[in-house]
Amino acid sequence: MGARSKARKRAVDVLYEGDLRGIDAVTLLAERVGSPDVPPINDYTVSLVEGVTAHRARIDDLISEHAEGWTLQRMPGVDRAVLRVGLYELLWASDVPDAVAIDEAVELAKQLSTDDSPRFVNGVLGRIAVIADQLRAVL
Repeated sequence: MGARSKARKRAVDVLYEGDLRGIDAVTLLAERVGSPDVPPINDYTVSLVEGVTAHRARIDDLISEHAEGWTLQRMPGVDRAVLRVGLYELLWASDVPDAVAIDEAVELAKQLSTDDSPRFVNGVLGRIAVIADQLRAVL
């Protein structure tokens, strides 16, 4: 697993934990950066967590619009975190090709969630990728 893939997984872990505990993910991350109790945190993990947090309302709106038959609250927490990271990379990380953002999110869903999650994550991000250029133009 490459450095960026590990950074994505770590970002999903922090976002998931923040969601579960009702704590701001950036605050949670700040408590851990430099802590001797946890492994060093990659800069890309920090930028993902900060980016998702900064754009969370828009990200959650888009996920809700494109997750056919699912509300955000009904989704497994891990899937929410994976989708948030994937969507952030898709729309705001200009150095990450769309296909890579989607593939990485699907791979995280395979590793961390249910058997149905990779297909679900792929479907949601795939639907958004079709209109990604229009969305980026108005962000």
